Amino acid sequence: MDKPVTNDDLGINVPYIVPHEARGDLMVAIINNLTHTAGRFAGKSFNLRRFQEAIIRLIAGLVDPETGLRQIRTVFIEIPRKNGKTELMAALMLALLVIEKAQGKQLYGLANSRDQATLMFNAAKAMVKNDPMMSAHLEVIDSKKRIIHKDTNSYYCALPAEAANADGYNTYAFVYDEIHAAKDRRLWDLMKTSTGAQDEPLMIAITTAGHDTNSICYELYDYACKVRDGAIDDPSFLPIIYEASEEDDWQDEAVWHKANPALGDFRSLEEMRRSFMEAKEMPARENVVRRLYLNQWTSAETLWISTQKWAACEQAFTPADLTGCRCFGGLDLSSTTDISGFAAIFPDDGNRVLGMYWLPEDRIQELEKRDRVPYSMWVKQGFLRTTPGNVIDYDRIRNEINAFSKQHNLQMLAIDRWNSTQLSTQLDGDGIEVAPTGQGFRDMTSACKELDRLIMSEEIQHDGNPVLKWAASNVMVEEDAAGNIKPSKKKSTKKIDPIVALINAIACSLAAGEQKQSIYETEGLFIL
Repeated sequence: MDKPVTNDDLGINVPYIVPHEARGDLMVAIINNLTHTAGRFAGKSFNLRRFQEAIIRLIAGLVDPETGLRQIRTVFIEIPRKNGKTELMAALMLALLVIEKAQGKQLYGLANSRDQATLMFNAAKAMVKNDPMMSAHLEVIDSKKRIIHKDTNSYYCALPAEAANADGYNTYAFVYDEIHAAKDRRLWDLMKTSTGAQDEPLMIAITTAGHDTNSICYELYDYACKVRDGAIDDPSFLPIIYEASEEDDWQDEAVWHKANPALGDFRSLEEMRRSFMEAKEMPARENVVRRLYLNQWTSAETLWISTQKWAACEQAFTPADLTGCRCFGGLDLSSTTDISGFAAIFPDDGNRVLGMYWLPEDRIQELEKRDRVPYSMWVKQGFLRTTPGNVIDYDRIRNEINAFSKQHNLQMLAIDRWNSTQLSTQLDGDGIEVAPTGQGFRDMTSACKELDRLIMSEEIQHDGNPVLKWAASNVMVEEDAAGNIKPSKKKSTKKIDPIVALINAIACSLAAGEQKQSIYETEGLFIL
């Protein structure tokens, strides 16, 4: 580039314009002399694309006018998959390794698994092998996943999360690849603190979007957005975010190009079209493409229930409209300190759904901060109920289910057999027929698939309760080799109990033969 880097070069907005610095020229020259290592460009010169060169110049070319040192210390790059991020970062690490003559530099490629860390190392190793000048100065020790700069005794090393320990690091620079998958923040914090003795430390997080808003990745993303938008003035932090906004039409190809700077170049447009076609036909794929291809933060890793289809099933009705009508119920009891849910489905009345959801009153504020949802407002609006004290009062739940049964014609109630022996016995004694049911593939598959069918065909009606809507947006499912599915509380990062209660209610209705015949019913339903 023979002119200053601008936002036009990046294709996105960042709060910097980079002067044409010699440091940036040298970094770009070194990387362009390297070769690609995979795909149809393997063995060919890097030839940095406009947006890639702009990123490199932003990192290397911004210099503090007072100290003459590199201005950028922390970089957050969020870019969809298949836009060349791993190879670009491998090339950057090699350039940093050879470009400066400081002795004993430690550079790391961090990842959450050994396989992920090895991907970047293998790319760097292949680049060294293909470049005579690099090979003359660098030694690759494959067994240790380390590349040594012999002249300065510096090195680049792949470091998976499980291999990291608390001592011995004096880090000059690191790249944390796919930080959205980090189980916790410990590795980021460990390596960040290990840069304290460096004059020009460089910390890079590069990732696709995630789904856990309580993660270190989301913390960095949120900070990066505030720096980008001018809410925070931090000239040492570089935000590079390629994403579709919430208002964008996720099926619009112009939006795809907005979020994918390499689309139509080395990022295949045809592959993306196929993936989006699958997502349109299979709602379980929608969140995958939104997150991996458009960099939209989603409420679950894999969306099981389409938010658009769920919204289309909303109808205006009240419990009074269903007084005396037959229904089948499901109850999902949480731990004593968390949300519990009851749902009922009315097969004679358009499969309308009513629900009741409870939290312990004394823990509302605490749980509101943890889950980042407006529990207090939902209580005031009547969508969420409380039980007195700091633990769930099962007697209160029992009384309110009995009151519901008296107003409506509750035929049967399904309850998780492993977590409700006493309450099941009490409700049975109250005259409510209880069907203890498991939460495994065998018991839940038919009900899960029936719920999916009802939503997709818009044959179910809910009243727009925001608690149930929130739970629906959180559900992740597990699938076994036979194609059986069940909601996964382990994989779902937020609460799904209200939806599990609805699935149990549908299991009751299926067992009684009340739902319309579907292909899923041939798979069998087991309620023991």
